Amino acid sequence: MSEENKEKSFAELFESGEMDLGSDLQVGDRVRGEIIALGQDLIYVDTGTKTDGVAEKQDLLDDQGCFPYTQGDSIELFVVSRKRNEIRLAPTMGGRAAGLEQLEQAMQRKIPVEGKVKETCKGGFRVRVMNQTAFCPLSQISIRPVEDPESLVGENLRFLISRIEDKGRNIVVSRRDLLEREQAESLEAFKEKARLGDVLEGTVTRVEPYGAFVEVAPGLEGLVHVSELDWSRSVKPEEQVAPGDKVRVKFLSLAEQDRGRVRLELSIKQTQTDPWEELAPKLEPGSLVSGTVTRTAPFGCFVEISPGIEGLVHISEMSYLKRVHKPEDEVAVGQEVPVMIKDVDLESRRISLSLRDAEGDPWLNVGERYKKGQIVQGIVEKKERFGVFIRLEPGVAGLLPISKIESAQKESGLSFDKINPDEQIQVMIEAIDQDQRRISLAPADAARSEDWKSYTPDNQQLGTLGEKLKQALNQKQGS
Repeated sequence: MSEENKEKSFAELFESGEMDLGSDLQVGDRVRGEIIALGQDLIYVDTGTKTDGVAEKQDLLDDQGCFPYTQGDSIELFVVSRKRNEIRLAPTMGGRAAGLEQLEQAMQRKIPVEGKVKETCKGGFRVRVMNQTAFCPLSQISIRPVEDPESLVGENLRFLISRIEDKGRNIVVSRRDLLEREQAESLEAFKEKARLGDVLEGTVTRVEPYGAFVEVAPGLEGLVHVSELDWSRSVKPEEQVAPGDKVRVKFLSLAEQDRGRVRLELSIKQTQTDPWEELAPKLEPGSLVSGTVTRTAPFGCFVEISPGIEGLVHISEMSYLKRVHKPEDEVAVGQEVPVMIKDVDLESRRISLSLRDAEGDPWLNVGERYKKGQIVQGIVEKKERFGVFIRLEPGVAGLLPISKIESAQKESGLSFDKINPDEQIQVMIEAIDQDQRRISLAPADAARSEDWKSYTPDNQQLGTLGEKLKQALNQKQGS
């Protein structure tokens, strides 16, 4: 071959670009390389071949419109064009280097394309892709159901081309396919790096009544259940976090489900100090504190006395004033109540609380307020077959036995059948047992009758009059 022919062959090869580019890079290939130079509008990337790749800075701006890379950074891009001695790179096929002729290549090679959601339509969205109008079905716009389709109008998103018909007049795109692909890739990378118990950085993507979703890797979300948001049970998800918040989460579990779905469980509260370890040891039995009722149960109610620290008020500790049958009749969830700490079991993480002790025991010093033989007024509380309970004051009641009523019926005129609930009645304190919380009562009228019979001549008043009448009677009989 002559030198002229050699030069011509060289020129042809150079013109075609094959000499510089080689055959190892094709349109649609992914290239990961180092940024070797930064220009005013372009960046240059080492492609691993004889020719460096070129990408538009404008295609690489972040959500804030800033260029986030510096020289020496590693970056992954797609080959979107091969012309002469140039390799054009872009994050998607929708960059400035893209053209309409690449639609088929993007579909065949499954290369992402940029598209702007123009409007909603029947069954989905109209999307502008490479100066063409495409259709994206509603089911293909996201991995999860879209509650407000109109909220996506105007968004610039990335899609995969699913179908091209009628020479580009009918184009169907899918964002879901791309998200699932990215999620699968992100999951594999996540599984290689993350270990159970690791504390990760993430971004809150959405908040639901049952918890918050946090993105810990591109396209990979995990659920922080409401019980793992905070040590406090009374905190609502929307009060704790909001979309866009940067949070630290603990990696709890990962389960792969059908259709490539995963269940990633995370915790925010476990990245924080456990209040049982920090605060609970400082709680002293006998202390009076305030708390919030978090839930009720047939056996009592739970009260949060500090964020993350709950105690139980047993139904027997709810009131001194009455017998409580349903806790929800006495307290409501969310209600602020005073309670007294009765016992703290750090090992079992249990705290016993009392509502009634916080309000005060009406039986305290009852022996100083009531004395044997004292006549008092009470209210009939309830009747039983063995007697009548008389309320002397809120929380303090005594028993008037039916035997006492019957034995004093002649003197007092009082009968069991005539005693009615809520009726006021006078009774006499007959005995007090403060330890057993018992007071025995007797009819007040019967007590006065007994006093009448007990009068003696030494007793001034009616006793001396009776003695004089007796003496007068004896004188009359002797005359």
